[in-house]
Amino acid sequence: MKKRQLLFIRDVLIYTFTAFGGPQGHIAILLREFVEKRRYITEHELMELNALAQILPGPSSTQTLVGIAWKVGGLRLAIITFLIWILPSAVIMGIAAISYKMFLTHAKFANILRFVQPIAVGIVAYAAYTFASKFLKTKVTIMLAISSLIATLILQNAYAFPILVLLGGIISSALETQPQESELRVSLFANVNPNKVAYFIGILLAFAALGAIINQTSPFSLPIRLFENFYRNGILIFGGGQVLVPLMYTEFVEVKHYLSNSEFLSGFALQQALPGPTFSFTSFIGSMTLGNKGFGLWGQILGSTIAVIGINLPGLILILFIVPFWEDLKKITRIRNSLSGISAVAVGFMATALILLVRPFGTDWMAYGLMAGSFCLLYFTKIKTPIVIVIGVVLGLIF
Repeated sequence: MKKRQLLFIRDVLIYTFTAFGGPQGHIAILLREFVEKRRYITEHELMELNALAQILPGPSSTQTLVGIAWKVGGLRLAIITFLIWILPSAVIMGIAAISYKMFLTHAKFANILRFVQPIAVGIVAYAAYTFASKFLKTKVTIMLAISSLIATLILQNAYAFPILVLLGGIISSALETQPQESELRVSLFANVNPNKVAYFIGILLAFAALGAIINQTSPFSLPIRLFENFYRNGILIFGGGQVLVPLMYTEFVEVKHYLSNSEFLSGFALQQALPGPTFSFTSFIGSMTLGNKGFGLWGQILGSTIAVIGINLPGLILILFIVPFWEDLKKITRIRNSLSGISAVAVGFMATALILLVRPFGTDWMAYGLMAGSFCLLYFTKIKTPIVIVIGVVLGLIF
């Protein structure tokens, strides 16, 4: 391995433990450290990679970083970079899930959760607000957001998500694209390797079929179905970690009851206090799911591993497949225009999750106050999300 690539790995390791603030904070660090300081790529290349990650499903920060690694050192460096970036926070979240019930018996820990969980809901509310203010610019996007909110509240079904995402993209693309702009499709699809597309779709179909065929009383059934759940969600999530939370909450808490509301919010709050990708939150969900179903310690480790691989695999495959012909892809207006509809539907998902998260508060006015307070701190000040979580922990220790 070349000296430049070893230096890149060192910088990725440093970045992994200092990257707070979600996708917006991550791109600022990449610009400063990987472009201006080290000059691994140009600013123009970074912005293009980030734009590509925005129009692809999956973890945008992870895809951008992996794309940089691919440009610096090819496939091997891209895979090494992905592992360095994802493993530390995923391991911490897995350990947190394994230790959760042990800590839950301590009164002080339970008191901390009383403060931290409403604050986590406030963070979700702020994410929903910022996402809505960014993407709900037209009557079409507003109507799509409202429609997806109503549909998900009524249906309460995990399979409503792919249908709504697809409809949102089709509607916005059809309404916002001029007919002559679709003529560029030929040059793109001439460069697409059909075998790669078949692998991508085949993985989803294979595990979906396995989950359906295997008897649900089999000990292998739930892990297989869990992988399919995470892989499917990895295909659906446009907009990064902000959209991850409502999808995970609706499917795993409200529909399938794998986790409780309290468990979900505790894991989300912890993840918000850690550096690294928001998608590492799935490590907690997967571990808690198999733990709650009686799979034991090794089952929880398996659940954590399944979740991290399943949720990240679609985005990783896509970024590595598409970077080579991004020059052709970015010319297609129809693809770009579909993003506004997909993002609008995602806003509806986030609003649904917020309603469902607030519902357990009941008449607990302190919870509403903490939620509003955390929202105001993020909106009116420059205080970052990890600091807001730490404030909640301190309040729990004092009161």
